[in-house]
Order: sequence, then structure tokens, then C-alpha cells
Amino acid sequence: IKILRKLPLNDITYNILFEAVTTLLVLLSYQLFHKEVLREGLIYGYLTRGRCLSLTSRLVKTLLYNFIRQEKCPPAAHVLQTQSDGGGLLYGLASGVASGLWSVFTLGGVGSRPGVEQDQNPLPLSSQSLLLLLVLANLTDGADCPNPYRQAVTCFKNTQDSSSIPSPQPHTFQINFNSLYTALYEQQKSDQVTLLLYTLLHQNSNMRTYILSRTDMENLVLPILEILYHVEERNSHHVYMALIILLILTEDDTFNRSIHEVMLKNISWYTERVLTEISLGSLLILVVIRTIQFNMTRTRDKYLHTNCLAALANMSAQFRNLHQYAAQRIISLFALLSKKHNKVLEQATQSLHGPLGADDRSVLPDYAQDLNVIEEVIRMMLEIINSCLSNSLHHNPNLLYALLYKRELFEQFRSHPSFQDIMQNLDTVIGFFSQRLEQAGSDLSVERVQEVIKKGAAALPKERLKKFPELKFKYVEEEQPEDFFIPYVWSLVFNSAVGLCWSSQGIELFSMDSP
Repeated sequence: IKILRKLPLNDITYNILFEAVTTLLVLLSYQLFHKEVLREGLIYGYLTRGRCLSLTSRLVKTLLYNFIRQEKCPPAAHVLQTQSDGGGLLYGLASGVASGLWSVFTLGGVGSRPGVEQDQNPLPLSSQSLLLLLVLANLTDGADCPNPYRQAVTCFKNTQDSSSIPSPQPHTFQINFNSLYTALYEQQKSDQVTLLLYTLLHQNSNMRTYILSRTDMENLVLPILEILYHVEERNSHHVYMALIILLILTEDDTFNRSIHEVMLKNISWYTERVLTEISLGSLLILVVIRTIQFNMTRTRDKYLHTNCLAALANMSAQFRNLHQYAAQRIISLFALLSKKHNKVLEQATQSLHGPLGADDRSVLPDYAQDLNVIEEVIRMMLEIINSCLSNSLHHNPNLLYALLYKRELFEQFRSHPSFQDIMQNLDTVIGFFSQRLEQAGSDLSVERVQEVIKKGAAALPKERLKKFPELKFKYVEEEQPEDFFIPYVWSLVFNSAVGLCWSSQGIELFSMDSP
């Protein structure tokens, strides 16, 4: 720890600093060989108590700056010139040893694995420092003391924060938020960086406030959306983290308003349709809906559904000028849910009228459960559409157009006891605009329909729409988050640490098909 704290990062010290980070990772890796999450241990005690405790904030700050700086590994020649640079014999020997060890790693010696060496990872110190930071931040709280590294991660401040109010939290320090923000969005490809962003957004209120105040949020949000867009290629944990980041961001109304003001052009990774110009908000809606549809057809994960819908619900009151395609996809998702609902309902009805043998009775609860889940999702979608219509109807002519074009979809739910209340507003809106379109004549062009909708939106009295509680969902971690995060973090170390290799046969903490 003192090596990391005292040695400046340059070409001469790079390798020995890398070795110091790697050594700490190795010392903590005893967790890999235990199935249960460990809450005590010799190394744990050294790092969280006694002399190491006072170095907590400096170590966390150093690891963060290693990540921020993204320094490439210097050529070996730089390391071997230590004595002539005036570093002293001992300093030269230490650097020489580090260089020798580094040569073993980069040349494919013991412990090397394809895909995590220098050629594939030109930023070994940055990557390794981030892994160590995540390991330290996710250590469990001790019986008599909280995890000091988590405390340091949760309370550090911006170097530009001139507040003279002392922080009540121990282990606080200052760091350049602008540099950290830049590193977070520039490197937002790997699980590790996404997990760091999640940790900072969820646990560090200073960093969360700073991120939400940025006027270039698209730099951070677009990489997250790209992760979700390529959901087929990502592991489930990475998708969860990206989705929860969006959920946390959508808890803020200013964010929900501002994303509809940011216009984007030619999103190259979005290949389903050419989007020459679209708002960040509409793109976010498209990607989240695509994630829901993927989940419906592939993984059928209720947790994923819930978080996707919660993010849409948080944004719904602030929907503004939705792109035509985004509006269509909202209604198309409802159509898909409606079709699925009818199919399951038909299967349940057939099973009830079939012969009631022992086997038949066993499948009835499954249909009931499936129907219940689908109806919950349909209810949520109706609430999202209703929230948009109630709060920003005149800002969303494209959604109104899509709603009217597919209005027959909603008829079957009008008398359904689970949806009667929420259907009142949709009936009011559909009836009001249908009447106006009838008065405008037949064979109307698309442009004429849109004109009628825009004028009607301004004329519809708001008091005719029933008020519902505002849709607001807040992300809350599970009671024992370490049961998820510690195996996840160590799976990242196992798969991504540079120059380290553990025998897979001895790993107990997670299954070997984990991310």
C-alpha cells in the first residue's frame, strides 16, 4: 500500500506499481476458494484495521487515478535504464525485478491466459487497479467496523468543491470529477467500468449529483444503451448493471426532461432502422423496449422486466416529442403483450375444459401464474401510456397517432376488472380524437390526421382526465447485496485480471459458467 501511495506513476515505476496492485489482489483471492461470502480473514483484518486503516482514502484515490489516467504499459527498455536515471541501486534492482516478472506475463509464461495480456490489454495498471478497487469496495462489513474502502468510495468529493463544511464520513478525499466522468464514458465497454459507474451512482451522492448536472449526458448514456442493445452478446450481470444505471438516472426529473432535448444523428450501432435524427430520450425508450421484447422471447426474467418497465414509468410523465418510431414501438409492445395474454388465456381455458386428470391439475397453476405476470406487465404499460397522456399529451402527437391507429387493441381491456380504472383516460382520449377525426371527413391524409391531433391536443380539457398517482420507482439494493456482488466481482477478476491465473478446479465462489 505504501508503494502505491508514495511512488509516482511514470515509465520507471509502472511495473512495480502494477506488481503492488496484483499482489494485493492475490492476497485477497482466498475468497475464490470458499463457497460462502467470507466476513473475516487475516488479510481482511490487516486491510481494514490497524496501520492500513489510515491509508484507506489514499489507496482508493490512487486506484481511481490509475483508472482515470489510462496509462499504457511502457516498453521494457524504459524499465532497464533505472540506474542511469539516478534512482539508486536498490530502486534499480526493484524495478528490474518487476520488469522480469512483467516479461514472464507478457511473453506467455506461467499464469498467462490469452485475451488478458499486454497485447490485448494495453492498459494493465488501469485495469488491474479497477479490479482491486471493486474488490476492496465490496468487502463485507466487519463485526465491529464498516468496510472503510466502501466508505471512501461513497463519500469522496470533487476537487472543485470549495465547501468548507467538513465531511462527517471518515476516509473522505477529493478527486477531479471531470476526469473521472470522462474515463467512465470513454471506457464504458467492460463489466468492470459499468460496475464502477453503478457503484458511484448508487453510493456516492456527490458523484451522482455531478453526473446529473452534466450537459453532455449523451456521452455517458449512449455507451450504456449500446450495451443493452447488444443484449445477446452480454452476460446477464452486465445487462442488469446497465439497466439499473438507467433506472437510477431516471429517478431524476431533470434528467428525464433533458434527454428529450438532446438530438442525435446517425446512431451507427442501431441497425434495426435508420435513425437519421432522434432524441436521446426516444432512443432510450427504443432500446429499453427492445430489451423487454428480447426478454419476453428468450430469458423471461421477471427482474429484468420489472426494471425496464420501472425506467419507462419514471420517464413517462416527461415524454416529449417522441420519435415516430419510438411511439410505434410503445404501442407494438402493448400489442405483443395483448397477443400473449390472449394466447395464455386460451390455453388456460382449454385446460379447464379438458379432462381433469392428475396431470392436468398440475399445469393449471402455471397458466394462472403466467396470466398474472402478463396482466401485471399490461397494467404497467397502460399506466405508462396514461401517465404520458395525462401529463404531456400536447407534446406527443406521434404517440397519439399510434394510439388511434391501433385503438382496437385496447377494446378488450375496457371491461377487464384489472384495467377498468386505468382505461377510463385512454377511452376518453380515444373517444375525443376519434370524434374529431370523423368530423374532419373521410380519406384523410397522414398530414391532415396529424394536424387534427395537434389541434385536438390543445383543445382537450385536462379536467376530463382522471388523476392518478405519479409513477415513480426507486432502485433499492437487496438486503444482502454482497451475495450477488462479491461472486460477480471475483468472476471479473478471474476472467480479466492481467497475468493471473487460478486453477478452475479449486474455485468455489461461483460456477465456472458465470460471467
